[in-house]
Amino acid sequence: MGFPESQAEMKSRNNPHASKLKKQVTIRMSENIIDYFKNMANETGIPYQSLINLYLRDCVSKHRKINVNWEKQA
Repeated sequence: MGFPESQAEMKSRNNPHASKLKKQVTIRMSENIIDYFKNMANETGIPYQSLINLYLRDCVSKHRKINVNWEKQA
């Protein structure tokens, strides 16, 4: 059993699990949030959507909950 001699000899295969790895969604975010992640993307070389996904994955793995307290208006 050997390795292919060139990339041209390698055949690509579709990942049967790829559709289950990520789901495309539409979400509305404030411009400053998007700018924040786009700036971080420029610094790190990681696409901003991947950074947002990584951040949210970290929140999920640490079971972080948001504390939302709406102030009552008089």
